Amino acid sequence: MVMFLQVRPENLFYEMYCIFVCGMCHSLKICVNIRLVLVHLKLHVFQIKNGIFPRLNSSTKNRVMPTIIPFETIADIPVNLANKYVGNQKAAFHFKPNPTSSYTPIYWDQVIEDIESLASYMIHKGIAKGDRVGILSENRYEWAVVDLALQMIGGINVSLYTSLPSGQCEFILQDSDTKLFFVSTGIQLKKAVEVFENCEHLVEVVAFDTPKNKKHADLEYVQLFDDVVNEGAKCLAKYKDEIKARVKAVTPEDISTLIYTSGTTGRPKGAMLTHHNIVSNVKAATQHIYWDENDRLLSFLPLCHSFERTAGYYAMIASGAEIYYAESVDTVSKNMPEVKPTVMISVPRLFEKIYNLIVKSVEEGSDTKKKIFNWAVETGRKYAAGKRGIVSLQKKIADKLVFDKLKERTGGEVRLFVSGGAALPPEIDDFFKAAGLTILQGYGLTETSPVMAANRVGEEVTGVVGAVIPGVTVGIMDLETQEVIAQISGEDYPTTLSSEAGEILCKGPNVMKGYWNNEEATKEMIDEDGWLHTGDVGRFVEGNLKITDRIKHMIVNAGGKNIYPGPIEDMFKTSKWIDQIVVVGEAQNFMAALIVPDFEVLAKFAKDQGLDYKTNEALIGHKEVIDMFKKEIRAFSKELASHEKIRDFRLLPNEFTVETGELTPTMKVKRRVIAEKYAAQIEDIFKDDKN
Repeated sequence: MVMFLQVRPENLFYEMYCIFVCGMCHSLKICVNIRLVLVHLKLHVFQIKNGIFPRLNSSTKNRVMPTIIPFETIADIPVNLANKYVGNQKAAFHFKPNPTSSYTPIYWDQVIEDIESLASYMIHKGIAKGDRVGILSENRYEWAVVDLALQMIGGINVSLYTSLPSGQCEFILQDSDTKLFFVSTGIQLKKAVEVFENCEHLVEVVAFDTPKNKKHADLEYVQLFDDVVNEGAKCLAKYKDEIKARVKAVTPEDISTLIYTSGTTGRPKGAMLTHHNIVSNVKAATQHIYWDENDRLLSFLPLCHSFERTAGYYAMIASGAEIYYAESVDTVSKNMPEVKPTVMISVPRLFEKIYNLIVKSVEEGSDTKKKIFNWAVETGRKYAAGKRGIVSLQKKIADKLVFDKLKERTGGEVRLFVSGGAALPPEIDDFFKAAGLTILQGYGLTETSPVMAANRVGEEVTGVVGAVIPGVTVGIMDLETQEVIAQISGEDYPTTLSSEAGEILCKGPNVMKGYWNNEEATKEMIDEDGWLHTGDVGRFVEGNLKITDRIKHMIVNAGGKNIYPGPIEDMFKTSKWIDQIVVVGEAQNFMAALIVPDFEVLAKFAKDQGLDYKTNEALIGHKEVIDMFKKEIRAFSKELASHEKIRDFRLLPNEFTVETGELTPTMKVKRRVIAEKYAAQIEDIFKDDKN
């Protein structure tokens, strides 16, 4: 129980401060002496006026910095970085040898030695310019060594998601005619072994980890990474001149990588990204967003994802930043305090999870805790909106009471989050802004290398993906007339152009060469005028690009109204009760939803309500659970237009995953798969709907 004596109830500011000065960070105690509070208050006002509290760092606002080395191809990057840092003990990458150890740095002197040794080995094995080499691995140092060695000798990186089943791996290896295949763990090696005989061009599999399965280890075509690097080192003198010649022979128009888009339907397509595609995007990104040699990145978004590849890998090392590899996606929260990253690149899912965990914690707390939290968020929003004076003092207290704990969990030194790959719900964006944690939203596709637009530090606008980056032109095409109704180039700023909604198009040096072995798909994607058709709907809002949804996701209801489910789903994802949601209602009189609850939150609810269950299916069948969700759905639907409101729903017992087929490796929902898998539930929702 908390008591506040002699404090007027309407003055919540003093209540907050009372809690703060009594050190009530985790357990609230009783403060009875208001005079003590006022003494503390005067002291802290003095400290703020005299600069004792640290000021918010605005030194990097609107700053841009070119990369620290010159380069025209990716092959130039490791060579020029190694020359710059030779003998300087400058770390490039950091990894953890085991879960209990500290992070170990790998310096550029060692990096270039490993890269050249592996390049020597690949030349020795007959890898010629333009040959494809596959990587099936989590983010780790060996991934970078293989990639950079390959870029130096003019090879093409074909990287695969570790979540892919062996059948899809086989398709990609066959389609690309991959010759060498690097894999990480025993799980990934097993896939390689299963498909090896069916891939006629594949000559060798190299395992990063020593196989525990002796049968796999004894296979003639399986080699260990350390062994091939050592073998390459032995013949490096023989191939040293050829490596140098190969680096010089790589041209900007050469293909650097094939990134197979996971797609929500059909077979994956290999986007051909040239050195110029990626290099132009790296240089544009570093003009648009500031990072430098003092930055540390915690890398966990898959490196076969074009967003991580360009922004979280090439742009980082080209700026002199150091990359720390998370042990796994599941250990990110553990690794953040260890690494103390200054930059993190992620998809919205991470921010949604953090936000929902915080909201859940607050709602499970006392009324006083809720008051403190809500006050802190409102104060943070005012400060983010530019209000100062007393708000500056209140923000300091809000930080100490609420936001500093969040920052500590991220390592305490994050100056910049970059979010891409999907839309970030505005409420979550606003919350992080209030906390003083900047999230820069960006937008692009694998086929655009990937960045087309991004917010700038200090110019972030909630709900938009920002300004078009230098060198790139974005257009808006009317969906009915097929005419380009507006366009902005990165060089057009400052501009306040606004437009109607339409399909988002892109032109520029970042646009892919095409799809590998798929001219038909290339022509569908890039028209005769050179515009790449993204398939996304958006518009310009005062010079910023705003995304609505995918065109193919559009639902047309029985009344002929067009409804985009993405923004509706994003809004509902901010509910602590909802983990995943898919809106349905094609040709129906109302919208409905398939919902995967947050079962951790729901379990506590069940315990409080005394509900008996043994399975998730039994839990979601309880009337109390269904009634609670009805209430939640009604509350959120108040914010929607009449034709967008969710009128009915079905709870699902299992989450959507990559392994069960409902999600792509980039965590995008496969709506067609879900519609087929849950056809009975959807039919049950609309069985009484009279069209």
